Amino acid sequence: MAPRRRGEVRFCATIAEAVADADYIQESAPEREELKRKLIGEIDAHARPEALIGSSTSGLLPTRLQAAMRRPERFFVSHPFNPVYLLPLVEVCGGQKTSRDVLDRAVAFYAEIGMKPLRLRKEIDGFVADRLLEALWREALWLVNDDVATTEEVDDAIRYGAGLRWAMMGTFLVYRIAGGEEGMRHFMAQFGPALKWPWTKLMEVPELTSTLIDKIARQSDDQAGGLSIGDLERKRDDGLIAIMQALRMHDMAAGSVLARHEARLYEALRQESPRAHDPTKPLALHTATILPDWADYNNHLTESRYLQIFGDATDAFLIHVGMEESYRVKYGSFFTVETHMRHLGEVRVFEPVRVTTQILFADAKRLHIFHSMVHGVEGALLATAEQMLMHVDPATRRSAPMREPVAGAVADIAAAQAGLAKPEGAGRRIAEKPR
Repeated sequence: MAPRRRGEVRFCATIAEAVADADYIQESAPEREELKRKLIGEIDAHARPEALIGSSTSGLLPTRLQAAMRRPERFFVSHPFNPVYLLPLVEVCGGQKTSRDVLDRAVAFYAEIGMKPLRLRKEIDGFVADRLLEALWREALWLVNDDVATTEEVDDAIRYGAGLRWAMMGTFLVYRIAGGEEGMRHFMAQFGPALKWPWTKLMEVPELTSTLIDKIARQSDDQAGGLSIGDLERKRDDGLIAIMQALRMHDMAAGSVLARHEARLYEALRQESPRAHDPTKPLALHTATILPDWADYNNHLTESRYLQIFGDATDAFLIHVGMEESYRVKYGSFFTVETHMRHLGEVRVFEPVRVTTQILFADAKRLHIFHSMVHGVEGALLATAEQMLMHVDPATRRSAPMREPVAGAVADIAAAQAGLAKPEGAGRRIAEKPR
């Protein structure tokens, strides 16, 4: 058979044909044990002896599914989570006859294709993730049943709160932080008794014996990897900011809250007294602190984030001259048609920067601006960006004159800054020495 290209999908008429030359086979039939056992048996009969066979069951035990196989040692549960093409978790659980070597190979295979294999220590109904989800689901159903909350309110309680922390650290590491410098042991002592309170319909909990507390505390210490509570708090906060910024781009959940708050801040900035910004000088309208996910492998601000900061500075300037949402809908906005950036100094994670903006030229349709990024404390020049913007009508998608109040504000600032010296680097291009 001719070799196939990576990512190519081939449809087969029979299971025998489909598995004939496969290294790994995933069975994903409906959750009916008889059907799965029949399919797994047929796969087992036709697959190569060394081929791995996984089942995506979310609850059926591998020991029962492998019972009639001729080579049961190569079978295991491989339970992924929707959407499979985005969520990396896959639970890997062997049955009584599964080979340890096969589980090692399965874990290595999933890691190689960019997933996060969670190798279960014991075979158990529902495995790990679904048991946690089931407990939350049961309590959610009771809250709706008892008219304590609506389905949307239950979801909001998760996605605006604990769900954001879970995405970063799960449950135990979050609670370790809540325990302060004394960690998980202090948390268990302070909040463990609350498990006896009638807060939930799920009242059966293990007794908090000294043995259990010692086990949890020991495992939590290992999980923390020597990081202090302060270190963990910083990692948590940086991750939460990154998640919320990503959600903000899609106007979802906590990102929507962040976007609305930023809009209010921009509106407050726009309504500041003109005396707050001297129009005869470059306008200082945007500041930023370098976030961890903005850094490259040298711990310096990565190239794409320079453009983001300058883009945000442009947005701040446009808001300053009156380009609010109602204006954009009715009259249009500016499109960037050309940008030239210079990288002059290094800026590291958690360092502050501020950007000043100067109008070099403006007419009815065009706006030529120059940004200078400086260190927020030291004042050193870090980068510059020169941009040509074109005002575009929202209906025709073609260039069109600015309208009031933007046109007047831009003209006033351009006139006030007309006497400023041309910034060093304005009009520059990439210089090449003669050969």
